[in-house]
Amino acid sequence: MDEDHNNGGFLDMGKADRSVWLMKCPVVVAKSWKSQLASSSSSDSQPLAKVVFSLDPLKPDDPSLHQFTMEVAGSETERIPKSYSLNMFKDFVPMCVFSESSQGSVAMEGKVEHKFDMKPHEENIEEYGRLCRERTNKSMIKNRQIQVIDNDRGVHMRPMPGMVGLISSNPKDKKKTMPVKQSDVKRTRRDRGELEDIMFKLFERQPNWTLKQLVQETDQPAQFLKEILNELCVYNKRGANQGTYELKPEYKKSAEDTAAE
Repeated sequence: MDEDHNNGGFLDMGKADRSVWLMKCPVVVAKSWKSQLASSSSSDSQPLAKVVFSLDPLKPDDPSLHQFTMEVAGSETERIPKSYSLNMFKDFVPMCVFSESSQGSVAMEGKVEHKFDMKPHEENIEEYGRLCRERTNKSMIKNRQIQVIDNDRGVHMRPMPGMVGLISSNPKDKKKTMPVKQSDVKRTRRDRGELEDIMFKLFERQPNWTLKQLVQETDQPAQFLKEILNELCVYNKRGANQGTYELKPEYKKSAEDTAAE
């Protein structure tokens, strides 16, 4: 496809049949990879990680016996865990990957064939939980600044030119302030990694939460919160905790270690 077509809004489908993998990785790993890519040049770039595929030689065609693991490269001074398991999702919404160049041309890079969830191995889960708690504690620190106004005559509080007459001094002319409903407030999404840390902190406080409670605690849009809950939690459809979310077993260990401390 030539350049004129690309600039004209056409989509390059040359790689549409290529199979790609989609992987959700922990925030600490993503930040480490970004820093490595930023510090290295194209000539001396090194692999970020190595994927190992294991199978039973006696039953090579049995997908239930297939295992994917990942070994993350990097210096030994980094505190992030090095070994991870890749849990493959069998059922997911069909997805495609697109790219856009600096000139504005758009191309399809392939169809998602496998989707993975990257998680630390059991021997690394304690260290990973400690890193999550440290990030949570840092995100809870409020860096607020107080500015003192030296002018005590209230010059900065006076109405600006053109505003005189817009502000009524008669109490009868003041309209009643209508309370703003919580549903009418537009909530701003937090950084995904920061919100995950806050969620872990909340589930350390109590094991079960309803969606309404989590919306109030995090002040996040319900739909955005559901996306993260579906990845971190299981939803109780019956039993004593019906209608609530609780952490998946692989994430509960970190929370239990925190409670023990």
